[in-house]
Amino acid sequence: MKYVLLICDDESRSPSNAEMAADPVHQAWWDDLERRGAVVDGVRLRPVASATNVRVRAGETLVSDGPYAETKDFVGGFVIIEVPNLDDAITIAAGHPYAQWGGVEIRPVWEWE
Repeated sequence: MKYVLLICDDESRSPSNAEMAADPVHQAWWDDLERRGAVVDGVRLRPVASATNVRVRAGETLVSDGPYAETKDFVGGFVIIEVPNLDDAITIAAGHPYAQWGGVEIRPVWEWE
């Protein structure tokens, strides 16, 4: 089963790319995913201030900059994993360093048959 892990954090305390790359806890988490053969894809997103939101209302395209939701925690990246079950996905999500101060939302992928 494929799952998307939405990595949510408070951008004010989010580490830089260099800090993440040098962090042994973060590297150990990736190493574990690779050992499991669970990694399908994953990326870190640029800060939410660089987001563009598009909505269509009554046939009119509305474009706005920055976050749409008024919240402190934002999706900062995602990882797509393939594991046998939700329990394995929970174990992987709980091991992500951001789960200690932000959160990791697990969403099953809707695969078309």
